[in-house]
Amino acid sequence: MNRRIVLDTGPIIAFGKIGAFDLIKRLPFRFITPKQVQTEIAAGTSLGYSVDIPRWIEVVTLLKPLSRITLANLDAGGAAVIETALQLEIPLVCIDELKGRRAAAASGLTVVGSLGILGNAKTLRLIETVRPLIQKAQDNGIYYDRKLVERILKGIGE
Repeated sequence: MNRRIVLDTGPIIAFGKIGAFDLIKRLPFRFITPKQVQTEIAAGTSLGYSVDIPRWIEVVTLLKPLSRITLANLDAGGAAVIETALQLEIPLVCIDELKGRRAAAASGLTVVGSLGILGNAKTLRLIETVRPLIQKAQDNGIYYDRKLVERILKGIGE
C-alpha cells in the first residue's frame, strides 16, 4: 500500500491552480485531508476561487474535536491536518504555511510542502522539470519564499 499523507488547504489550492492534480495522483501516496480543509476549500470556491478537492483525495472526519488551544494558534484546516495525522498515526503531512509547518514539526510529524511534492514527482521521473510549475503557481497568486524555491530547485538539479 502507498504511504499516507495528510494534505492542508494551501497545497490543494496550489495543485489545483497549476493543474497538477493528475500528476499528484500518480505519486505513491494515499492522499487524505480532514473535513475542515474541505470546508475551507468550499468557502474559497464560494468567494470565486475555483479549486475542488478531487475524489481520489480521501476526506476524513476527526475522531475528537479540535482543542481550543490548537485553534487559538492555527486556522481550522491546519489544526485539523495535524490532529488527523496524529489521530490516524500518519507521520507525513503536506503544509505550506510556516506557522502550520512549525506546529506539525513540533508535534513530531514529518512535514513536506507543495514544492517538496512537486520535487518528488521529478525525482520519480513523472515530470522533467519543476520550475515551470512553480512559475505557473506564482503567476496564479501562490507565494513561495524565493530562497526556498532556490533551495528546492538546487536540490533536484534545476
